[in-house]
Amino acid sequence: MIRSSLAPFRMWPPLALGLAWLGLLGLIPNRAPAADPPQGRRPNILFLFTDDQRADTIHALDNPTIQTPNLDRLAQAGFVFRNTYCMGGNVPAVCLPSRTMLLSGRSLFHLKDLTPDAPTLPKSLRAAGYLTYHHGKKGNSPHQIHRQFDQSHYLTSDDQERRSGYPGREIANDAIRFLRGYQKDNPFFMHLAFANPHDPRVVNPEDRSRYDEHSMPLPQNFQPLHPFNNGELTIRDEALAPWPRSPKEIRRHLTDYYGVITHLDAEIGRILKVLEEIGEYDNTIILFSSDHGLALGSHGLMGKQNLYEDGMKVPLIFAGPGIPKGQSDAFAYLYDIYPTICDLVGAPIPEEIDGQSLAPILRGKAEGVRDAVFLAYRDVQRAVRQGDWKLIRYPQINKTQLFNLKDDPGETKDLADDPRYADRVRGLMALLEEQQRVFNDHQALTSEHPQPAEVDESFFRKNIPTKAKKRSR
Repeated sequence: MIRSSLAPFRMWPPLALGLAWLGLLGLIPNRAPAADPPQGRRPNILFLFTDDQRADTIHALDNPTIQTPNLDRLAQAGFVFRNTYCMGGNVPAVCLPSRTMLLSGRSLFHLKDLTPDAPTLPKSLRAAGYLTYHHGKKGNSPHQIHRQFDQSHYLTSDDQERRSGYPGREIANDAIRFLRGYQKDNPFFMHLAFANPHDPRVVNPEDRSRYDEHSMPLPQNFQPLHPFNNGELTIRDEALAPWPRSPKEIRRHLTDYYGVITHLDAEIGRILKVLEEIGEYDNTIILFSSDHGLALGSHGLMGKQNLYEDGMKVPLIFAGPGIPKGQSDAFAYLYDIYPTICDLVGAPIPEEIDGQSLAPILRGKAEGVRDAVFLAYRDVQRAVRQGDWKLIRYPQINKTQLFNLKDDPGETKDLADDPRYADRVRGLMALLEEQQRVFNDHQALTSEHPQPAEVDESFFRKNIPTKAKKRSR
């Protein structure tokens, strides 16, 4: 379903001629569709990509607490996909498969087939005549995809940058140097892979003071303890705050998290300002997203090693020439970004990739590109979403959860054991098995020797120190 967004901060140049009038429920009748691929000089592309940023951390997208004026500007002038997901991960460092999926266009269980000569986003855009530039965190890809950019830079130290108090500044400074020296002979593709707001989260006092730690709202689905063993309760990320989680501790983490995002937003604003100064703002498609979400107290968890909405849903914004103003509830994966960019600028979409272009949605020619979302994390969690219904399966403990996301967006009311929804559970389990076949996932959904599901405070005392660990990946 496509919905209207807030009033734009500024208007983009004229879009494609004509208006899309589609008589579908929820479609905005006056929304101009995305323009067809350009016939002349292709637009530049600026892709802003953060680390560990939840989908609900943009002020203009229903978060009244956080301050993100520059992301608000993009969201209000552009197009927002409200149901975008990282498919998951086969390792605890979910950022690694997430970023590889993003740049290769391949789904999680097809990454093992990725070879050095496989198509990638930088390769495709270089072949289309783009000057390609990357600056970001280290360890983004086991296949060294970032070496395929014309210019590629890594942060001096991810940890040092995160502790600097000025998150994103090193990347922004280098991006600004590139833009000021840009010769305009070819359009550019700039991929900025920020290392924030991943922990350790250190922010300067000015940005942190924008938030009152004592009154910071807790997540609606805050819990002191996760109610059962999800298979990853003893991992490093879950030791970043003491068990049981206290409101005071979670508020401290959220204050740091919001402060980092607010400063990162300011660095993004510096880049956008320079784009305007060099006369390229109106000729640049701007994307914003993140590699995955983060729990930060939701469901009693801290990390991203879970398949709740907080862990796998990400923001996704397109803004710029040829992009309409609006929002969509269509299901999208991060790896759809690769073919979408190619489609928007008229570059060929490789047949080998799994991603689906979202451009038909932007052009008003489709309501969606898939009717279900499949999520996976290691061998301990699987999930499927169709419409408002979501099922999560924990194969190692033979447990199932069922949520109605329309009535319960925080996933706090598990309906799996309610006899009234037995048919719904059976139907979604069958869909989950079908999605496993589609994506080449061979994980059994039931264990013959299940592990104990029950946990209490003694479990955490035995497995994790009750004081938060202060080390960082």
